[in-house]
Amino acid sequence: MTFTSRAYTAKENTLEPDFYMRIDIITCLPGLLESFFSQSILKRAQDKGIVTVAVHDLKDYATNIHRRVDDYAFGGGAGMVLQLEPIVGCLRHLQSERTYDDIIYMTPDGKRFDQKTANALSLKQNIILLCGHYKGIDERIRLHFITSEISIGDFVVTGGEIPAALVADAIIRLAPGVMNDETSALSDSFQDNLLAPPVYTRPADFEGLTIPPILISGHEAKINEWRLEQAILRTKERRPDIYEQFLKGQGMYKE
Repeated sequence: MTFTSRAYTAKENTLEPDFYMRIDIITCLPGLLESFFSQSILKRAQDKGIVTVAVHDLKDYATNIHRRVDDYAFGGGAGMVLQLEPIVGCLRHLQSERTYDDIIYMTPDGKRFDQKTANALSLKQNIILLCGHYKGIDERIRLHFITSEISIGDFVVTGGEIPAALVADAIIRLAPGVMNDETSALSDSFQDNLLAPPVYTRPADFEGLTIPPILISGHEAKINEWRLEQAILRTKERRPDIYEQFLKGQGMYKE
């Protein structure tokens, strides 16, 4: 099922707003978002024709008759990973219709979302929000298709739907013409201290994009060693504050 939540295009809007924004949300659980965008300020923004929110069911882009969009992680371990092919299929379909300013993946190890980020995103016209689920998405999506990654905090929820709704809410309310008093918006005020390492799932080779060979080596000890190294590297690069806590816990921190 694919639906557009109480949305109208700028052409259909008789008010002809000077500003128009479209937010496409990709999810494997569209029902979680349907009611969120049909209430309050978010509904009025769409009724005015200022914003279009389109929610896309990832299962519509599944490559199997069972509409399955997840698979086991290469290298073993608990949890499933969202497959590369359905996500790429949906992204390419949307990009064939318009140009996007940003393709954002909602993930715990992304950049911490704040008001400054919301302000910047509110000035863009076309945005895609990709909702993660299970253990995440195939790392090749992040490396080759995603333009930015956002986290709403150092905690884990069932999927990226609520974070995506939160980000969309923060962006939409800032769009010109959404709030009756636009000046109101201007006055608004990890277990082991490591981020998760990259994850991959089938196929091992997608259009020349391959996975690290170690993950199909069958050598569990070396796979675990690689994952720890990647987790440490990612934490050091992306969250130096958490990396500092990790070093302290290991007795390796120097003032």
